[in-house]
Amino acid sequence: MRSTATRLPIRVLVTRPVVQAETWVNDMIARGVDAVALPLIEIVPAVDKAALTGAWAQLEVYKLVMFVSPNAAAHFFGSASRGVWPQKVLAASPGPGTSASLQALGVERRCIMEPDVDSLQFDSEALWQRLEHLDWRGARVLVVSGQGGRDWLAQRLQHAGAEVDFLSVYLRAPPQWTPRLLELAGQALNSPLHHLWFFSSSEAVQQLLQRFPRPSWMHSRALVTHPRIAQAAEEAGFSEVTTSRADFESVLACIQSLGIPGGSGHLFSLPLTRPQ
Repeated sequence: MRSTATRLPIRVLVTRPVVQAETWVNDMIARGVDAVALPLIEIVPAVDKAALTGAWAQLEVYKLVMFVSPNAAAHFFGSASRGVWPQKVLAASPGPGTSASLQALGVERRCIMEPDVDSLQFDSEALWQRLEHLDWRGARVLVVSGQGGRDWLAQRLQHAGAEVDFLSVYLRAPPQWTPRLLELAGQALNSPLHHLWFFSSSEAVQQLLQRFPRPSWMHSRALVTHPRIAQAAEEAGFSEVTTSRADFESVLACIQSLGIPGGSGHLFSLPLTRPQ
């Protein structure tokens, strides 16, 4: 059934990694939003398969396994050696996207620990509010993540007495700037008032600046899902930065509130850097 929602006069550039970007774009289009994927981070599997196999082999020794993102869940469960999730092991998630991925991969809902649904932000701090009241003395915890990233929650667990192990299951790489992606970026730069950059990570902002270090962002708008990302966008020069909760309905409501009827964007030229 076709959506009856009014199509907005702005195009949303979804900068998430390609798999998540395509899902968000499809959902937005179904709700009447002009959206297109412009991934600013590429996710590739980590090379240490032995460590991943070992983690699955000893999974039951952990009280909690923390998945930092949907990509962490996907690459952990993508192992050929994966088994059935132990019922006594908790799976921690920073937000609804990761929780949905875990459930799709076979983790029962009752095993998942996540921030309260009414949390202002879905992040490690909100998750810790759910975890801090448990007894972590002597407990073993596994943090499944990409290479690098924040270790704030791991530090809280260690201070509470837990023994924390780390497993990197994917790497973040710069995007492959195809002619199509360059064209989309060029359209946004030349018509900033008709485009909205949707950022779900600070690293995506940095990747954009590395490709286009000099353009004026003073007329460009950004929608972000965390105050840290908002700070990165503001420092990059975006004149209008809106922060939303990370769930789809909240993001959609913000996009709808930012729709500008009619008019034409401020135009300026920018020489685009060609792919290497």
